Amino acid sequence: MSTVKFTEDHEWVRVEENSEALVGITDYAQEQLGELVYIELPAEGAEVTQGEDCAVVESVKAAGDVRSPVSGTVVEVNESLADTPETANDDPMGEGWLYRVRLSDESELDALMDEADYRAYLNSLE
Repeated sequence: MSTVKFTEDHEWVRVEENSEALVGITDYAQEQLGELVYIELPAEGAEVTQGEDCAVVESVKAAGDVRSPVSGTVVEVNESLADTPETANDDPMGEGWLYRVRLSDESELDALMDEADYRAYLNSLE
């Protein structure tokens, strides 16, 4: 079973096999941004660092930086988002994933929230 963790900046990371993980923005993030019109993804092979900007999402009303929830090497990007960025609105935790990363330090996951903690965090924002 895969583990999903969340950041206070509304990114998610789903750990898969071989120390690889998918990264994306949460449903809350896409709701706040509105209709996405452009997504700039990191390059394959790029090194990303936990907490640092690695991608940009632009909507009709705002642009926002995506901070990497984990450190590692980008092994794949979701190229379909170039033509259909709205996929990140329609299915942010599924087909709307942003990139796949090979984790360099799995212990970083310990600092992230699980789903219950993230729900409680969202409730504290209201």
